[in-house]
Amino acid sequence: MGSVKEDVKDTWLGFCEAAQDKWGNFLQFLRETWPVLLLLFAGLMLVWWLADPPPPKRIVMVTGTEGGSYQMLAKKYVDYFAKKGLTLELVPSHGAQENIARLSDRKDPVQAAFVQAGIYNPTGIAGILSLGSVAYEPIWFFYRGTALGASDFHLQGDRLKKLLSRKTSIGDVGSGTHSQALHILKAAGLEQNIPQFLTLSSAEGVNALLLGEIDVLFLVDQLESPNIQKLLNDPNLNLIGFNRAEAYTRILPYLEILTVPTASFSLIRDFPPQTIQLLSTTTQLLVDDRMHPALQYLFLEAAEAINGKQSFFAKRGEFPKFNHSAFPESVVAARFKKSGVPAVMNYLPFLAFAYPLVSSLPNYRNKRVQVRINKMYGALWTFEQELATGFDPGQCDAYISKINQMEADALNMKVPKKMASDYYSLRSSMDYVRNCLIRGERPYLATARAPSPNKTDVQL
Repeated sequence: MGSVKEDVKDTWLGFCEAAQDKWGNFLQFLRETWPVLLLLFAGLMLVWWLADPPPPKRIVMVTGTEGGSYQMLAKKYVDYFAKKGLTLELVPSHGAQENIARLSDRKDPVQAAFVQAGIYNPTGIAGILSLGSVAYEPIWFFYRGTALGASDFHLQGDRLKKLLSRKTSIGDVGSGTHSQALHILKAAGLEQNIPQFLTLSSAEGVNALLLGEIDVLFLVDQLESPNIQKLLNDPNLNLIGFNRAEAYTRILPYLEILTVPTASFSLIRDFPPQTIQLLSTTTQLLVDDRMHPALQYLFLEAAEAINGKQSFFAKRGEFPKFNHSAFPESVVAARFKKSGVPAVMNYLPFLAFAYPLVSSLPNYRNKRVQVRINKMYGALWTFEQELATGFDPGQCDAYISKINQMEADALNMKVPKKMASDYYSLRSSMDYVRNCLIRGERPYLATARAPSPNKTDVQL
């Protein structure tokens, strides 16, 4: 038991000594390398301000309609940015088309936006980059009335035409819902019915369906949105699934398939009564291509922290993901996808300036100490040459005093442990010369020499 305690004690003492030694070396390193560190810092600040100005403290983001899911999601980003000391200002809009227009306008202060994938044609639109998708937005077909039968959850063909002949809203013109509805209806060959449909906003359509003023509602929104939750919790409403979902994803490649297990929306109501498939687009995070890289990384960090959590449809860590974007992917997003958020020098332009200085720092102190040791060896060698050619016995005390001063200078040196061998070799040489003087060994002085450094070492 005693030996165990001694081992623990020795280990602890060794750890403390090592820590003290490391800390002492670090402080000495700072004292000796502060000119290089100061030069590095000054260069970094110069390049930061001139070549790549710091990011702004205020960023404007356009979301969507008041109270919509985009606005709810963006508010979480506002809180995340606030923790980083930045202000994310949210601006409402009437829909996706306005979001794209404002983001592409070089005079508009808007720098970021949430937009559904698949609702726009990027032809002729410049200045926009994608940071990937951050959430699923299922395509919902709700209808009021008695269920049409066991197959109504997989409605197609004549049954779908019959259902859509009722009073139907396909979303406000210019909205993401409206654009997705047009894509789905055209893919199903029902574009001739489009003129008869109503174009209510999401909020208006939800209220109208709940009040029985319309029969069918086409809506694209996140599961967590208040509008979708209202519709799912109304027992008078039914939901249509897509049994030909795979075919739609081939025709419209940006769409994805989401599976809803039996009774997963409500165990009490057994809703839906059987497993169904929903089609889904995704929420794209788009930014102005002039946005500072640091801000792009911050948006991606926020997306990972906020949207990367597990949800009803998404697996943990699934978002942000990088697919289905009609706009070019940001270089920052590509780096983030590959290796996450990099160290500052991976994306700031002072790398070429900083690298040589940074790479020299670990050996900087050792080189300086080696230069001082070599200089002392050189002084000792010169002193011994003087003794060999012009030794005066009456000056012996002065000679010893001079060698003592050399040793005092050596004692004041701070030497890393890895250079202890060279240091103590110097001290031994000094001591040997002094002992010869004390013993009056003049024959040694006439023939022997202290270890002489090579010319390169003396010059250092």
